[in-house]
Amino acid sequence: MASIKELSGQLNRLKKQIPFATAQALTAVARKIQAAEKTALSRKLENPTPFTVNSVGSVGARRDNLVAKVFVRDIAASYLEPFEFGGEHKLNSAALLNPKNIKLNKYGNLTRNKMSQLKAKPDVFIGVIDGVNGVWQRKKAKTGKKGAKRRKRSSNGTHQDRIKRSAPKLLIRFGDALPVHPVLGYFDRAQTMAANLMQSELSRAISAAVASAR
Repeated sequence: MASIKELSGQLNRLKKQIPFATAQALTAVARKIQAAEKTALSRKLENPTPFTVNSVGSVGARRDNLVAKVFVRDIAASYLEPFEFGGEHKLNSAALLNPKNIKLNKYGNLTRNKMSQLKAKPDVFIGVIDGVNGVWQRKKAKTGKKGAKRRKRSSNGTHQDRIKRSAPKLLIRFGDALPVHPVLGYFDRAQTMAANLMQSELSRAISAAVASAR
C-alpha cells in the first residue's frame, strides 16, 4: 500500500499533467471535427476542388492556452458562406459566368486565366445577341449559293458564290447571382461533435496522464 507521501507525490504529478491532458483532448476533438467538415464539403458540394476541401484547418491547444480552433480559410469562407447561411452565390466578377460551349477543368469550372485567354483571341468578343449577354466566338465563313451578300464580280463578269456566315457560338453566358440553399451545416456539426466527443477524449487523456504519473 502506498504511503501518504507517495500518494501526495502522485497527485502533485497528476495535477501538473491535467493542463497537458486537457490540451490533448481539445486538440483531438478539433482534429476530428476538421476531418468531418472536410468530408462534409466533399459530400454536400458538387465536385468541390481540393482547394475548397482543404480550406478547413485546425489549430491545437497548448497547456498554457487551452483553446483549440477549427476554421475555414478566408478565400474559401467568402464563397462558402451562402452554403452555410443561405443567400446568393458569391461572384468573382460582375456577373455569374455560365459556361456553354467551352472546355472546363475536371471540377466543372473555368480555368483561372480562361477569360483573359478568350479576350486575346481575335474571333472572340463580348456582347449581346438576341438578348443574351456573354462571350461569343465568330464562326468562319463558308462559301455557298445562299447566304450573305454576293462578292464582287469575277474577271469574266459573273458573280462568285455567296458567303455563308453562321451565327456566333455562345461560349459563356453572363447572368445574375443565383440563390443558394444552405446545405453545409458546418456550425451545427462542429457543436454537436464537440459536445459528444469532449468527455471521452478528456477521460482518455487523463487516464494516460494517471498512468504516466505512477
